[in-house]
Amino acid sequence: MPLPKMPTKPATLLPVNEYPKAEPGKSPVRALAAAPVAADPVEDLISGKAVPASKSSRARKGKAAPLAAVPSPQGESATWPTRAETGTNARLKETDQDEPHPAKHKPVEVTVKSSTSRKADRSGKTKVFVLDTNVLMHDPTSLFRFEEHDVYLPMMTLEELDDHKKGMSEVARNARQVSRTLDALIADIDDDGIEAGIELAKLGNKDAKGRLFFQTKLQSGPLLPEGLPVGKADNQILGVVKALAAEQPERAIVLVSKDINMRIKARALGLPAEDYFNDHVLEDTDLLYSGIVQLPDDFWDKHSKNMESWQENKNGNNATFYRVNGPFIPSLLTNQFVFLEPSGGEAPMYAQVKEINGKTAVFQVLRDYSHTKNSVWGITARNREQNFALNLLMNPECDFVTLLGQAGTGKTLLALAAGLAQVLETKLYNEIIVTRVTVPVGEDIGFLPGTEEEKMSPWMGAFDDNLEVLNKSDSDAGDWGRAATQDLIRSRIKIKSLNFMRGRTFVNKFLIIDEAQNLTPKQMKTLVTRAGPGTKILCLGNIAQIDTPYLTEGSSGLTYVVDRFKGWSHSGHVTLARGERSRLADHASDVL
Repeated sequence: MPLPKMPTKPATLLPVNEYPKAEPGKSPVRALAAAPVAADPVEDLISGKAVPASKSSRARKGKAAPLAAVPSPQGESATWPTRAETGTNARLKETDQDEPHPAKHKPVEVTVKSSTSRKADRSGKTKVFVLDTNVLMHDPTSLFRFEEHDVYLPMMTLEELDDHKKGMSEVARNARQVSRTLDALIADIDDDGIEAGIELAKLGNKDAKGRLFFQTKLQSGPLLPEGLPVGKADNQILGVVKALAAEQPERAIVLVSKDINMRIKARALGLPAEDYFNDHVLEDTDLLYSGIVQLPDDFWDKHSKNMESWQENKNGNNATFYRVNGPFIPSLLTNQFVFLEPSGGEAPMYAQVKEINGKTAVFQVLRDYSHTKNSVWGITARNREQNFALNLLMNPECDFVTLLGQAGTGKTLLALAAGLAQVLETKLYNEIIVTRVTVPVGEDIGFLPGTEEEKMSPWMGAFDDNLEVLNKSDSDAGDWGRAATQDLIRSRIKIKSLNFMRGRTFVNKFLIIDEAQNLTPKQMKTLVTRAGPGTKILCLGNIAQIDTPYLTEGSSGLTYVVDRFKGWSHSGHVTLARGERSRLADHASDVL
């Protein structure tokens, strides 16, 4: 659109009749060019005429040329409709209710290697990693996670391990485990062998091909700036790294620490420092398995040859199965959900992959839990992902279910509704057991009085809120009837603490682990291995809301189990993408 004429005098307003008017049928926004970039003219903003593109503009357009081939969302030409085409009362298109809200994530931590480490990787030389104490207390097996490289432990690291070994916390247990591992490594080594380095593979860890070195002599003279206090443990470790770099200038000496300030101080002193990221399941959580895949539009054209279909009675319901084969099948996983929503008004298909054998797969058509006749404890699915989740929750052959999603996507409500229906109606499980990590968001309020369940009740406010929704029975029952129903439901729900789970075995229980993103992989393993015969375990969480120190989206226990359990025939995962709490909560999650 050409700009209006410039005023003839300073501070003179332009008359209304001199404003340029858009010609009918023409859009001020030009269509994306599909012609070669060199022949694309550039529109002069002053005159409105097309002029040949300069070399610099052609070079810039050459980089952005692939964008010109992207079709419009409507599948038509890339020209946007003008006001004349849409009418004078044209409005913005409202959000399609069938489309999920865009999920927002925390910024992913980028694990950047130091320049010294990158040079060693290019040259193929092995490195020496000096471990800070918090790395060992975060991951007791970190000694064996550095492949062919050597590991160096300063004396101050051992001192700090000794200071933290007392107590019943997770940090204290990890410190004791590291001490036992070090004791086993040096059990039959003489003094000369310690100084020459101990093979890390001697305990059976074949991936650890490096050697373990201890600080066997004190550093001579101050190697750090005078402003840093010598008595502080972090500064002494930095001094060891600097002394080690001076002794072995031909090798790459890298400090590994979970402490951000420690790494900043090291880089400020010219010492290479890195974060410990060997415990990360995924470098980018956007690549996390979602459990759902959309089939291409031409799926049936390429996969309908020799297709078979039949019906079976599954869990009291007639289920339809399809056996298809084609090139898209090897990219699928067992128990993954697939869907195809044609744009021509045809009925959509929602199915679950039950078997995969090469390029042949068996699809089971899902039960529609969005219909009132299939409601679970009065709850129906409000979107596609909730329907997928209810098919997993109500499937007795699925022993382990993980549900990820932002606040308000319905994780807790769906889990409780499925649990009550299978405990009180079908009698498939004896009771519901609920547990979660007691990590406060703000300041801790101190010790809580009462029994185990009374101490845990303040942490279970989310379940109490959802129980109020599920307890809405018909008004004909009266106050006495509603009170009796609530007492019956409360008697079948037990709230347990994570601190007392060690050694337990749950038989025929419906176990719900809430806020599972705050669990470490070791804690998650402890909980999942509590399952006895007939027990179903649910893990609910949002990896964008982690409150546990030193735990990130990539190293969370919830991310760990989602990645390790994918493809198992008795487990399933769904990432809930759309919030259903309220329009206020949805808007707040988008704009805040």
